[in-house]
Amino acid sequence: MLLAPEQAGFSAERLERITEHLQRNYVAPGKIAGCQTLVARHGHVAYLRSQGLMDRERKRPMQDDTIFRIYSMTKPITSVALMQLYEQGRFQLNDPVHRVIPEWRDLKVWVSGDGESMQLKAPDQPMTFRHVLSHTGGLSYGMTRHPADRAYATPGVQRGRGETLKSFVDKLAHVPLRYEPGTRWMYSFSTDVCGYLVEALSGQRFDRYLQEHIFDPLGMTDTAFHVAPGKLSRFAANYQRQPDKSLRLIDDPETSAYLREPSFFSGGGGLTSTTADYLRFCEMLRRGGELDGARILGRRTLELMHKNHLPGGGDLASLAVGAFSETAYEGIGFGLGFASTLSEVAAGSLGEGDYYWGGAASTIFWVDPKEDLICIFMTQLMPSATFNFRGQLKNIVYSSIVD
Repeated sequence: MLLAPEQAGFSAERLERITEHLQRNYVAPGKIAGCQTLVARHGHVAYLRSQGLMDRERKRPMQDDTIFRIYSMTKPITSVALMQLYEQGRFQLNDPVHRVIPEWRDLKVWVSGDGESMQLKAPDQPMTFRHVLSHTGGLSYGMTRHPADRAYATPGVQRGRGETLKSFVDKLAHVPLRYEPGTRWMYSFSTDVCGYLVEALSGQRFDRYLQEHIFDPLGMTDTAFHVAPGKLSRFAANYQRQPDKSLRLIDDPETSAYLREPSFFSGGGGLTSTTADYLRFCEMLRRGGELDGARILGRRTLELMHKNHLPGGGDLASLAVGAFSETAYEGIGFGLGFASTLSEVAAGSLGEGDYYWGGAASTIFWVDPKEDLICIFMTQLMPSATFNFRGQLKNIVYSSIVD
């Protein structure tokens, strides 16, 4: 891949501070095993470095074609897939989801109480496609001690082996909503529901839909819900930061569940991919929905997706329930599958107007239409809130622009 920092309007010397920063602060002291960073602007790759190890136990160096678990960076891909069907007139954003999932017609909202004494009510408005695309429908991840979250355990809501998208949404029909649809924001199973909606509306199994309508047209040859046997040597190990700040191997690439096809194709977090593949996806976004002659989305649809769809035009700081997410909250809005920086001042971060997300293993990306910029960072460290890679990289990347 030809690196062209000057053609992209960067100082090569200033961009190289990324290498120094990550090596000194993270790779050398063993805070991460390794990482990969890509910066592109105006369609030119200005910076690409692979640092450290992809597999510490086997001393395998990070390679440019390393395959990563991208977890919630699956969500923007799923959202694009559902919006392709929007462009075909299959639904309107304000349509109720129960039009496609009739079992959800009688969903109730939690009011008070717990267990059998829980008080529920009919929602003031039904959950819509806009709500599931923007995490404002009342669903959660069922991970807190809140009574509505604890109720996820009763029907056994989970995304594990043996589950399917259909059985998953059937179980969610028996779970109370945490809040009134369209009034708050909470990171949730919503994008897994979007995956089911793609399946139900298209008539294609979700993984096959993505392959035919996104991965094949974009040439994303290494993006899938499992790692093929011939690609095992390129699959990174996944680590967790321990209380003593050491790294513990939590998913060995040679014994990983990702080596076999799942029964549950998680639109919220199931994909593996490479930096090169995710760049293809981001380039399509940067270019308004098209790449190398393959039109994935219309320009206007994509612009609609990264507008702020939060109630009243507010930010996450004023509307989010809970602290679990892949973004800070101050000055940040949320659209149809992407967070976005509404105010650099409020966010304390550069990149106003960008749109982005991240994954549980500390992977991140962002696209900035104003600067015509893409940044992708890949590593395998859980949890993602351990280090603020996004903020640190933004400081270095934006200060390297010289045109």
